[in-house]
Amino acid sequence: MVHDLPGQTFQMLSDSVAYLKLSSVVAANAASYIEQARRASVLVIDIRNYPNEFMVFALGGYLVGGATPFARFTVGDASNPGAFGWTATVSHTPRTPRYTGSVVILVDEVSQSQAEYTAMAFRVAPGAIVVGSTTAGADGNVSRIPLPGGAEGMISGIGVFYPGGQPTQRIGIVPDLVVHPTVAGIRAGRDEVLEAGVSRALGREFRLRSVSDR
Repeated sequence: MVHDLPGQTFQMLSDSVAYLKLSSVVAANAASYIEQARRASVLVIDIRNYPNEFMVFALGGYLVGGATPFARFTVGDASNPGAFGWTATVSHTPRTPRYTGSVVILVDEVSQSQAEYTAMAFRVAPGAIVVGSTTAGADGNVSRIPLPGGAEGMISGIGVFYPGGQPTQRIGIVPDLVVHPTVAGIRAGRDEVLEAGVSRALGREFRLRSVSDR
């Protein structure tokens, strides 16, 4: 299930608003996406989906001006069962061309696992805002557990935290701006989450044009 926009992976929603959805993103095209978005005031990164490819480092370095930490983990100590220790902080290395406009990251309840880690990685862009609703809270690499009847369960053996130590598992990625779709908006064919995020970033009202007008 995805809640992103139909159409191309990268779109210009207006002269000042670029849009990139990760459900069909290609990591090898990251520099091209940024180059196309460079003149836009706002870059919307839509993660109301599961990323088609791993974009954390492929795209994240284009959003920062220097080495920027965004996550750290806890991992089990095999020599002391039950004990966990911290890993080094994970950081972005800046890349060019750099995107210097406002970054709006869209998430909701379908944003899970890699999607949540990706949102963490991109929200460290200067001035970035996360918009939508709290994500699933199910981040972290998993181990599969086979169960009778052909079923299986999964469990994560690592903890996922922000650099300051704030946890994400069972909590999710909490938006800076909470916005939920409404029945009226859905009937009108609007994307109220996207519109609210872009309006906040632009400092003025933004309304999404219909697909036929773009």
